[in-house]
Amino acid sequence: MKIGLYNLEPKIVNTAMMQVSTYHKSKGDDVEIYSPIFQYDQIYAFSLFDFTDKSYVKDSMTKGGTGFDITSRLPEYIEGCDYDWSLYPHCDYSIVWFSRGCIRNCPFCVVHDKEGMIHPVEPKNLNPNGEFIKVQDNNFFANPKWKDAIKQLKEWDQPVDLAGVDARILNKEMCEAISALNKKRSKDRSTIIKVKIAWDNPKDDLVPKLKEITKYVKPYIFMCYVLIGFDSTPEEDLYRVEELRKLKIDPFVSTYNKRDRYQMNFARWVNRKEIFKSVKWENYKQT
Repeated sequence: MKIGLYNLEPKIVNTAMMQVSTYHKSKGDDVEIYSPIFQYDQIYAFSLFDFTDKSYVKDSMTKGGTGFDITSRLPEYIEGCDYDWSLYPHCDYSIVWFSRGCIRNCPFCVVHDKEGMIHPVEPKNLNPNGEFIKVQDNNFFANPKWKDAIKQLKEWDQPVDLAGVDARILNKEMCEAISALNKKRSKDRSTIIKVKIAWDNPKDDLVPKLKEITKYVKPYIFMCYVLIGFDSTPEEDLYRVEELRKLKIDPFVSTYNKRDRYQMNFARWVNRKEIFKSVKWENYKQT
């Protein structure tokens, strides 16, 4: 069989697509990235986001991913497959999950609906060309086996990007585990690249907790997502960003409505660091 793999967000490394590739190659099938000029026996379409254009997706394609249906799952016989990193020969990092799901059930997030309560999972194979590891857990330290995960990361001895850390549950022991990963330098990178936290709910006063954890972990290690446009006012948006600035934590604004002019302008002001560091919001918003 000839199999076509159609990634609707081609700039994003799609792990499900790599598992489908591994499965079909194990059966002796011919697998390649989909091209509309070729004929295939089966075409898989993958999408992570519901806003991605799907006008070129055909009914005959096998569709999967949150962008199509948050309840979609890989069949167990594919879910057990490793990643086929040959699909991404220029990728310089590995993607790893030590857990799926989350202890939270935030109304703006699909993780709990899609993956349920947090539960440990076995990480897949690393990218043989990877120079660092992206840990994609939604709530890394909520995993009851987070200590085992830290141990494994130390054994792999590569720089780490922790994509999902819940600042509200961080304690001294967890912070010391983060700092322990940061003791060694490798290939001109700190072993910790970034620890990504979030301040999505403006009703949460995270300032005391952030002051506490930055006693143990240098503030520049953190990047903090700030969700705007979901149950927040412009004043609350600005307050969170400016408090993070005071704490020397890097803010990154996520917009809930990508069509809203204020949200897009505010995100551009914060996320373009050369602007954020040199222009005040009251001056920028008037331009």
